[in-house]
Amino acid sequence: RSAMASLDPTEATLLSGGAAGSEVAFSQQASRWGLQQETYSFAGRPVQHREGLILLDSDALSTGVVRAPALVQLQQRLFPSTGPLRNVLCTIWHQVATSQAVFLIGQIRNDGTVKGGTGWAAELAKNGGVPVGVFDQERNAWFEWAGTDWDESGPPRIEVPRFTGSGTRCLLPNGAKAIETLFERSFA
Repeated sequence: RSAMASLDPTEATLLSGGAAGSEVAFSQQASRWGLQQETYSFAGRPVQHREGLILLDSDALSTGVVRAPALVQLQQRLFPSTGPLRNVLCTIWHQVATSQAVFLIGQIRNDGTVKGGTGWAAELAKNGGVPVGVFDQERNAWFEWAGTDWDESGPPRIEVPRFTGSGTRCLLPNGAKAIETLFERSFA
């Protein structure tokens, strides 16, 4: 164990979507370290990692419906009001809504938003007051949201029992290593 007291991995729960790339890598590390998992999806969506699978029905999905125009404006992107992509955004809401911290793998764009669907998780966390960190694969560094901007930070630790692990489907070797190191720093 490190000098700082570590969270017992059996008392921690990873919230994820089970998609290829970053989410599978987070889930594999959670399995390796013995964490509980909640993997949110819906009927008809391919899930690459199924441990702790929670299939959301239409009622559950509707609680995560994107109704926040301000978030859409912040992302500078239009999101569909129906269909599979809308449901994916709803599953992201379920991942972040009860999370105590969010760890993402992706890319922070020049405008301060995070690229792609990963950015939706970042905006939900930022606007919900949930601590959020992003490993930017292009910059090869971790950044944390500091209230008005992203500050480069040292490698984070998982210090809360419920956390979201998500990110790009295009996981690069440095992103995979960042996830592995996150778990090692947190639970070794």
